[in-house]
Amino acid sequence: MGTKKKATSKTEGGERSALQFSAINGILGASGILTVALGFYLLSQGSITAAPLLLVLGYLVLLPLAIIL
Repeated sequence: MGTKKKATSKTEGGERSALQFSAINGILGASGILTVALGFYLLSQGSITAAPLLLVLGYLVLLPLAIIL
């Protein structure tokens, strides 16, 4: 589990940059997806306070952090 996956892509200068995803990225991504799913479930149940908060937390905090970190 301690290994990092690398994906390379060429930049304009011909240099390659590596994307490295670790366990933290997986944990943040999974928690973001679960938070969004719970938000949509609560939205279907009629929650007008908790559902939008969970959706904002999932879409604007957790999922971007999973990509950035």
